[in-house]
Amino acid sequence: MGATVVEKIFSSRCSRPVRAGEVVMAPIDGAMIHDITGPLAIRNFFQMGGTKVFNPRKVIMLFDHQVPADSITAAENQAFMRTFASEQGIHNYDIREGICHQVVMEKGLAAPGEIIVGADSHTCMYGASGAFATGIGSTDMGFVLKFGALYFRVPESIRVDVTGRFSRRVGPKDLILSIAHDIGADGATYQAIEFGGETFESMGMEGRMTCCNMAIEMGAKAGIVPPDRVTYAYLEGRRAVSPGDLSPDPDARYVDRRMYDVTDLAPQVAVPHNVDLAVPVEDVAGIRIDQVFIGSCTNGRFEDLAEAAEVLSDNRFSDTVRVIIIPASRDEYLKALRAGLIERFVTAGALVEAPCCGPCMGGAFGLLGPGEVSLSTSNRNFRGRQGSTEAKVYLCSPATAAASAIYGEITDPREV
Repeated sequence: MGATVVEKIFSSRCSRPVRAGEVVMAPIDGAMIHDITGPLAIRNFFQMGGTKVFNPRKVIMLFDHQVPADSITAAENQAFMRTFASEQGIHNYDIREGICHQVVMEKGLAAPGEIIVGADSHTCMYGASGAFATGIGSTDMGFVLKFGALYFRVPESIRVDVTGRFSRRVGPKDLILSIAHDIGADGATYQAIEFGGETFESMGMEGRMTCCNMAIEMGAKAGIVPPDRVTYAYLEGRRAVSPGDLSPDPDARYVDRRMYDVTDLAPQVAVPHNVDLAVPVEDVAGIRIDQVFIGSCTNGRFEDLAEAAEVLSDNRFSDTVRVIIIPASRDEYLKALRAGLIERFVTAGALVEAPCCGPCMGGAFGLLGPGEVSLSTSNRNFRGRQGSTEAKVYLCSPATAAASAIYGEITDPREV
């Protein structure tokens, strides 16, 4: 019987054939901590008797959730982590680079066949690089920091094949919202979603990142795209990697197979208060909005900002809407700056912030008051996610967000 991509990765890293369902102790190729989860992971490391991390070159540290520090507690946590990084010889990206998941990808810190863990649920985004990447708790991360390995039950895989070409102003975010609606919020619990088909083969890395990022919204342990020419072209100049074959075997065993065709896919909007409650944009068009957030690790890349700018064109954002735009990293910010997008957004009435998580986690700024409505390109719309538990958050693509920000209500981007 053949193997899935995930089974091949674990077999390679464990130096023996491994099948889904087995419990293995696997070596870790990269461990990421940030300013929210990092302090607890470090304290657990010390409580376990840790003195030196397993390999400082494999520990990835940066701050992105509360930056610059927005409270004394946040400042204390970041100072604590800076001291730890200095003592351990860990390179700390600090507040300079942007959102952890984007930085890991653009710095080439995740590569095909690796096992990467992060103390954040959206670590699964690195599956776009062909790595097995998953989020873990701070206690497990303390163990990883000390031992450089972790127990896993190797997950079964769901195969998702996508065909067809996206129509105008429809893209990967709409696709993954529709898939989440189909599979459900817990339909892939502790399973890996293996993405494939002609649509993914022609999709750029930014779209693959968006889809893998939101695998966790279906309960998945990981989302992964088998590495191909697109993967290796992205890694070129970021990291020396020898191309190899990590394709699933033709007779690989999956717990489920799903087929989708994007040819007639409409822009999607996830309504409060769950990600899997996605509907075609026309079903919710006309709903008044108070805030639009374009950014996050899901949709804060240059391609996302360019898509929003294309929809915006020479229009202005509505005076009734607060528009917050945040590039995902310093590199993405500079791309947008050089292309003139930042000036265009500010001229149109938006607030453009420095790279960080921003309103996505509802902790630093851009919070919603009771009764307010946000339209966001981020990955979660849980009750209270962006502020008041009496507020509502809708999720969408950058194109839909920009179109809606022009009119002050949810709008089909194809009509702008």
